[in-house]
Amino acid sequence: MKRRLMDFLACAICKSHPLELYVFEEKEEIVEGLLVCPNDQCRMWYPIIEEIPHCLPPELRDEKEDLAFLRKWKEKIPEKVLKEGKPFNLSKEL
Repeated sequence: MKRRLMDFLACAICKSHPLELYVFEEKEEIVEGLLVCPNDQCRMWYPIIEEIPHCLPPELRDEKEDLAFLRKWKEKIPEKVLKEGKPFNLSKEL
């Protein structure tokens, strides 16, 4: 994902902007990372996987894929996402 895309991305649920960006792997573009809604009542998060931001509403998300992403990067993901993030989180595993 190109960093300049951050100017256009907003939360799919509450439309908050700008999203918080956490970069886990970067080459010419952001390869793996995390976008987090800044609205504390919303708590939505969106993975960046293979340079593609997955900014989908909950009903279109893949729970298995999202949980695998959280487990893979849990050392770098903010605690608020791991415990309270939506639509999925690792609160039962922590």
